[in-house]
Amino acid sequence: MLIIRQVHKAYPTPQGPLPVLAGVDLQLGQGQSLALMGESGSGKSTLLHLVAGLDRIDSGSIEVAGQALEHLGERQLAAWRCTGIGLIFQQFNLIGSLSVADNLAFQARLAGRHDPAWNSELAERLGLSSVLQRYPEQLSGGQQQRVALGRALASRPALLLADEPTGNLDEHTSGQVLDLLLQLQADSGCSLLMVTHSPAIAARLQRQVVLHAGQVQG
Repeated sequence: MLIIRQVHKAYPTPQGPLPVLAGVDLQLGQGQSLALMGESGSGKSTLLHLVAGLDRIDSGSIEVAGQALEHLGERQLAAWRCTGIGLIFQQFNLIGSLSVADNLAFQARLAGRHDPAWNSELAERLGLSSVLQRYPEQLSGGQQQRVALGRALASRPALLLADEPTGNLDEHTSGQVLDLLLQLQADSGCSLLMVTHSPAIAARLQRQVVLHAGQVQG
């Protein structure tokens, strides 16, 4: 599903290029879950953004479901993000002017994959059926993250990318959201790449690797 080969990425600074990733190699199979760990500033989020096509690699290759991202133009990347992946961030990034129901359906509609039956099942399993007509500001943090999770899965992506998805939640709510995430990921058959700083959360996924000095270990 995901093949990362010798990926390098540096950012310009007044003192010269600052290397962040220095030859990253990583593979993730269909339906597998993998936790990406590492100290702050190790490049975890940078790598996730590169896999999401939100930033460009300097060299190397990132291939998702047979599609080499470095060969896609900006318009092609934008279209691919709608259909190929689901994104979940620590900041929920919901659209405040849309109801819960419309937030859930948003990406699936953009992708041309809106399935009312699947949306309804997601809402029920995420415990959102009773709040579909509310707006994000009327929800708790845990409810907002459940909406973000449902939105990412509504288009049935082949690859789910999660950047500290429970980082803004208390321990109890974090556990509930993680349970739902892993259940839905397993049931849908998509692959999951999650950035986390928590060894306890990482242990719940099938594989764990550490990013250190710009390279993957483990």
